Amino acid sequence: MRVISKKRLLQMASVYADAAEPLRAWNANALDATWRSIVDVRLTYPHADFVDPYTVFNIKGNTYRLIVKIDYRIACIFIKQMLTHAEYDKGDWKK
Repeated sequence: MRVISKKRLLQMASVYADAAEPLRAWNANALDATWRSIVDVRLTYPHADFVDPYTVFNIKGNTYRLIVKIDYRIACIFIKQMLTHAEYDKGDWKK
């Protein structure tokens, strides 16, 4: 898969320094992945959630939520944002 964009992940890691290593690991896994559906994603990340049209990953245990849009046809992951668990629960990101 391609991840758009690594720069965005680095920015998130600078804001949430404790998430830098988990984000690096997620990126490495995503780059090596051949996901074709949410079912495939859940083989690697069992707690990934599909919230149409986004896929949400738990980062650093359950501390952060990485929100992405995956286009399986072109094998590309677009980073939307990363939020703390509390920010995610407010639901403002869906707007």
